[in-house]
Parts: sequence; C-alpha cells; structure tokens
Amino acid sequence: MAELAILPSWSVMACAVWVALLIDVRWGEPPPRWHPVVWMGHYLEALGRRIAPAVGGLPAGVAGPFVRGALAWVAGALLVVSVGLAVVWVVSGGPLWLQALLLGVLLKPLLAWRMLRDEVRAVEVALAESLPAGRSRLAWLVSRDVAQLSEREVRESAIETLAENLNDSVVAPLFWFAVAGLPGAALYRFANTADAMWGYKGERQGRDWTWAGKWAARADDVLSWLPARITAALLGLLGAANTLLKLPAQARVTPSPNSGWPMAAMALALDVRLGKPGVYTLHPCGRGALPADTAQALRLAGRVVFTCALLAAAWAAAGFWSLFR
Repeated sequence: MAELAILPSWSVMACAVWVALLIDVRWGEPPPRWHPVVWMGHYLEALGRRIAPAVGGLPAGVAGPFVRGALAWVAGALLVVSVGLAVVWVVSGGPLWLQALLLGVLLKPLLAWRMLRDEVRAVEVALAESLPAGRSRLAWLVSRDVAQLSEREVRESAIETLAENLNDSVVAPLFWFAVAGLPGAALYRFANTADAMWGYKGERQGRDWTWAGKWAARADDVLSWLPARITAALLGLLGAANTLLKLPAQARVTPSPNSGWPMAAMALALDVRLGKPGVYTLHPCGRGALPADTAQALRLAGRVVFTCALLAAAWAAAGFWSLFR
C-alpha cells in the first residue's frame, strides 16, 4: 500500500513527544490568542448559546437540543481534525528535524502538565497561609462549592483534581497522538473541552444542558475510557502496585465512568481518603491527606508523565504507521 503523505514518520512522531513536553516544562502555556484550546472554547461558547434552551423559556423537548448538540459537536470535530490534517501535510514537506520540531510545537498546546502541577502546588502554598486563601485558590481548579471545605477537604480536592486532569491534560492527549497523530490529539482536546463546557446534567449559566450536552459528555467518555485506565494503571504501578487489585471496586464508586479510575489509583497509592462531600469517598480506610501527600502526589504524577511520554514515543518508534504503508 502506498505511503500516505499526511502521516509523519515514526522518528518524527517520537521526537515530537519530547519536544512538546520540553516546551511545556520550560515555557508552559502559549498566550491565549495563539492557544488552539482557547479557540475551541470560543467555538463551543458561540454554538452553546444556540443549542441549549434557556431555563424558564418555552419547553424544548428532548430531540431538538440533543440533535443540535450532536451536530454542533460533529461539525467542530470535523473542523479540528481537518485543520490537524492540513497542518501535518504542510509540516511534512521539510527535513525530519524541522518536522519533529514543528510537530512538537503544535502538540504542546494540546497537553498541559506544567500548568496542572503549578496550580495544584499553589493550592498547598495558599493553605499554608490560611484556610480562606486555600479555598480561594482551589476555586480556580474545581467547579464545586468550596466555601465550607475544611483544610483536609481542600487538599483532597486538589489531589483529586491532579489525578483526574493528569489523564485529561497529559495521558489522553499523548495516547491519541500516538494512535492518530496530531489530528487525534486535537480531536481529544476538542472532545474534552466540549464536555467541560457542555457536558452538564442540568442548568449552567441560565441554560439547560440536560440533553444539549449529552452527546459531548458521551463522546468524551468514549475517548477517555482507555486513557483513564492507563493513567490509573501507571499510578498504581509507579506508586503502590499491591493496591491494583482494589482499584476496580474503588473506581466504580464515582458517578463518572472514567475519572474515578485515576482518582482511586491516586488515593490507594498515597493511602489517603479522597472524595466529594456528600457524593462519594475513595479509599475510606485511608488517612486524611497531609501537606506531604500533596508533594508526594505531584512527584508520582511527574513519574507518570515521564513514563507515558516514553510509552507514546516508543509506540510511535515501533513503526505503528507502517501498517498504513
């Protein structure tokens, strides 16, 4: 079968993974005006006003909001994948070293390890100042009400966020990059952003997302299913491998089919309780989280990021794309 020109070579993809992570660790996020995830957010915000009915307006039924949400998601996904394919085609014309550099630069905005690490660390620093400061900083990371959280609950929420977003912001984008190149990573980030903005079960900002965001939520569930379990397995293997047998039962405690896996793995690896008050508790036999546990969680997450990058680069270097040549 003839080689597809739009697919970069295995060596380019493998090197691009490390270029992206080096850029991330050294410089962090690009300015918002150059950030593709911000552009995705603008698209989703603009379409969201059209697909979700206003709360208190005329009854919208089920089919209308669901179909509009699904069509808007598919249109955005096709646009993102098309742009990804076009960019890869343009990049593929240069020398291999330039291809790897440019592909890594383009991959970087689709993952965000440094920002996640710094924000979780900032919650612990704020807690050292005062409980209100810790709550205020946590509010940057989570959508739950933080006003009544204790110091322990603020810390637990930060560690939970670290575990959940370790998958969403690093492991899953690298997984889909290894599987489907830059278009795959871009599609995942679009799906994950759409779920964050549309995937609500009720009212948000005056609009009813019960059915309008259903497709976006389920699409993210599908694309995150395997990466979430890979993240959990890496957390277990690199943290406390003897807890892996307990992982499935704990992961199913949460309402989400995916986020419970990395969060439960982190709780078991640290031997701490994690949970959302009134909703679920992971590893209830564990102890309360201490400041040292935040530091340990960050170290463990860093090892997972490094290992995942090794695996993604190795998968690319194994010549997966040769199946299509």
